[in-house]
Amino acid sequence: MSSDKKPSITPTPDGPYLVNSLTNFTNVKGPINCKEKMALCRCGHSANKPFCDGTHAKVGFSSAKLDDRNPDRRDNYIGKGITIHDNRGICAHAGRCTDGLAAVFRLNAEPWIFPDAASVEEIIQTINKCPSGALSYSVDGVEHRDRPGAPSVFVAPNGPYVVSGGPDLLDTERCEGASHEHFTMCRCGGSKNKPFCDGTHWHINFTDEKN
Repeated sequence: MSSDKKPSITPTPDGPYLVNSLTNFTNVKGPINCKEKMALCRCGHSANKPFCDGTHAKVGFSSAKLDDRNPDRRDNYIGKGITIHDNRGICAHAGRCTDGLAAVFRLNAEPWIFPDAASVEEIIQTINKCPSGALSYSVDGVEHRDRPGAPSVFVAPNGPYVVSGGPDLLDTERCEGASHEHFTMCRCGGSKNKPFCDGTHWHINFTDEKN
């Protein structure tokens, strides 16, 4: 199907994501059939994932943010040729940074980002793989946060909805320095920073065999 309307996503209170006019919806198996209006599960319990089947009401799903979530704060790591911006509050813990460039993005180290440990080009390539928008960068005083591309939603295996291309995210407060073009949205039901993914799916062993 095709639509001239800009796609939008609305997280409903204690309910699903309402998605309108999306034409690029995929999982690892390929395209998922789109309708003009769709309700996507975010409680983690639907028997028809990624679509909502009403189970959120039965399990008492709450869309509230939790007080013990990672703070919404952007930190800046200044290097000789690049400044890396990071907001841990919206990190989905996909590991693109620590797995891809461990010399710069260092597990169990303080500070955890060391911007002079690799070339500017290597750092940019790595940050461009970050799905959540937690990482961005500035070069010569110009911040690079968003990326080109058509609006799309990818259902990550046993993970979040990976949103890119800038569909409108309605009725939602953004975190400090967050990208409006790419972000990850919780679908396991356990994030402390709903509607955004915070990596909780890893800890609760969320699984979705169909997607």
